[in-house]
Amino acid sequence: MSRRPLDFYFDFMSPFSYLAFQKLPGLCEKYGLELRSHVVDLPKLKLLAGNTGPANVTIPLKARYLRMDLARWASRYGVSLISPKSLETGAVNRAYFFALDRGKGPDFLRAAWDGVWNTGGDPADPALLERLAIACGCKPEELDAWSGSEEAITRLKAATQAAHDAGVFGVPTMVLGDQMWWGNDRLTFMEDALSKGLLSSDCQ
Repeated sequence: MSRRPLDFYFDFMSPFSYLAFQKLPGLCEKYGLELRSHVVDLPKLKLLAGNTGPANVTIPLKARYLRMDLARWASRYGVSLISPKSLETGAVNRAYFFALDRGKGPDFLRAAWDGVWNTGGDPADPALLERLAIACGCKPEELDAWSGSEEAITRLKAATQAAHDAGVFGVPTMVLGDQMWWGNDRLTFMEDALSKGLLSSDCQ
């Protein structure tokens, strides 16, 4: 019997997506769901939704609060969270498709989240991409070449458009059937519904 898919939309630049990923595999195992992870270009996704406001990092008061909030969540989950050297995640986002096509998507996800947010690496550093390739059993030179290709750029653009068409406007977003939750802090609501059987296939 096939498992119902739980769609998870993310961009590796998102610390809250990193946090959500700490819980999602376990929740899917607990409730018999299939985790399907979809990478997007978050800045472009926001523009598609008409969100032209300034980035959080450009608002000092909000940025200061977000740092405290992230630290609280990381402490609650018992994980490290170190801000990366940059948020230029385009190459890593695109490289995910390369790993996914070779059946290495879950391995790449774990390694990339670890490299970007657990240890605070620079997603724009070619050395990080090389380490991710090795972690997934891929050839670094092939991964690097593909992530910079026109095919990879087009594919990320199409995935971002598909997310927008599905009603996604930010990350992390989780979708199960006709229900959607935006934000790591909404995992509690999602699990409440799952535990009460409100999201069973008979209720879709």
